[in-house]
Amino acid sequence: MNRYLLGFNTKDMDVEHYDAIIIGSGIAGVYTALQMEKSVKIAVITKETLDISNSVLAQGGIAVSLDKEDSPEYHFKDTLYAGAGLCNEETVWSLVNEAAENIDILCKYGVNFDKAENHRLMLSREGAHSKNRIIHTGDATGKEVCDTLIHAMLKHENVKIFERTFAVDLITKENKCMGVLTYMEDTEKLKLFISDVVVCASGGFGQLYHYTTNPPVTTGDGAAMAYRAGCKLMDLEFVQFHPTVLYHKENRSFLISEAVRGDGAILVNINGERFMPGYHSMAELAPRDVVSRSIFQELQKTKSTNVFLDITHKDSEYIKNRFPTIYKTCMQYGIDITKDRIPVAPAEHYCMGGIMTDAFGRTDIEGFYACGEAACNGIHGANRLASNSLLEGLVFGRRIALEVNHLMLNRTNKKQPSLEHFEVPMTGTETITNVDELKLKLRKLMTEKVGIVRNERNLKEAMQQVIEMKEQISNKVYETMEQWEFANMLTLAELVIKSALMRTESRGAHYRTDYPETDDINFKKNTVV
Repeated sequence: MNRYLLGFNTKDMDVEHYDAIIIGSGIAGVYTALQMEKSVKIAVITKETLDISNSVLAQGGIAVSLDKEDSPEYHFKDTLYAGAGLCNEETVWSLVNEAAENIDILCKYGVNFDKAENHRLMLSREGAHSKNRIIHTGDATGKEVCDTLIHAMLKHENVKIFERTFAVDLITKENKCMGVLTYMEDTEKLKLFISDVVVCASGGFGQLYHYTTNPPVTTGDGAAMAYRAGCKLMDLEFVQFHPTVLYHKENRSFLISEAVRGDGAILVNINGERFMPGYHSMAELAPRDVVSRSIFQELQKTKSTNVFLDITHKDSEYIKNRFPTIYKTCMQYGIDITKDRIPVAPAEHYCMGGIMTDAFGRTDIEGFYACGEAACNGIHGANRLASNSLLEGLVFGRRIALEVNHLMLNRTNKKQPSLEHFEVPMTGTETITNVDELKLKLRKLMTEKVGIVRNERNLKEAMQQVIEMKEQISNKVYETMEQWEFANMLTLAELVIKSALMRTESRGAHYRTDYPETDDINFKKNTVV
């Protein structure tokens, strides 16, 4: 594996200096920027425009224990239960104990959460939660939070935003962060951002799979970049498939929020039979990995392509008001969810694994931090509890920001970091010509062989094909963003498969038919690559 994706010479590119660089414009990245002191000079670089991220698509809400019958302790226990024995208790305690404080900050920014009749935040329930603790804005919570935070960030003069800017590689020297090499899509030129603090909030790697709820930008660039720089990655085998994604010939990526099941929707098979009570005592509100596998098994039993989600027993006006985005989107495909069952099937949704960090977002490289879906601090364990993802971005984004504030306040050398002339020779003689074809092949391979249900034979076949694809592009020149993305996807695909082969048991989102039992005596605590 080459240390850098491409050859470059710092003499030939623009250079800008900052106190902190944040990669990503989802909730984790933007909130981190907002929590830094206004004296900190920040660059936020984002692969597309500010409004494109996984956070924006989050429908359900944010988990926080606010009800008098709830507590951080209950939230802690539910998170550990969903995580199937792999959660880091220290980071989970931080998550649940700092949740209310961060929600209060969101409200002060003006996030318009739904209110109950007593003007308090309305609380709903989702899968594997024992209490009502999900705050939301209809079924578009992520968009409301992101829009509000981006609006606030745009007012901060210390933050400079670079859209359509691709983070190619982390620049390091003696295991210390020095900055980020980027490609500016609008000018088609490389630019070097120099800083001794870089925060990676670039999201997950959902595009490794053919069917995913994630936007096209989620090709795992941050995790692959970190791995090349020497960071450890953890728990990559745990890939969460959301049970209920719209199944339609024109749309296989639109999420039907878990909140629909939380509001009483039931799952029925192609024969109209409700099946979840036969798989788990919590029925439709079982953890996501359980529901996804149950649907997978039901599809095999009935030899069908989808099941149905039925909420037609609820009042039609209530449905339209509670789930306006889902109602409008389904109507575009001729499905009236107040009268019709919704055809659904599982699709890739969230990556529990990522860049290994501690409870303050620190990685193996000095000055390099990670938060949000790009990071793995052990909160989610083997299976993320519903609506803990946006909360994670808030809690640990703020923790990183407070640490950076402290570093800047106590910095003895007030000079911004500099980098001596830096040159990486170009390798290869010809470019990759069939990137789109190779990407599609990889995504179909991962879905078929490294999906909801796995086994050693399929995993080894997938590994062999990934190695062959790597050989196809070895000694080639990577010149475009699509080529860099594919190189990153191949790196992560290999590591996901390697991690899945290493875990010879079934746990949470990782299910192997050749090792169907959970091994609580000899199990591997965390898989680190």
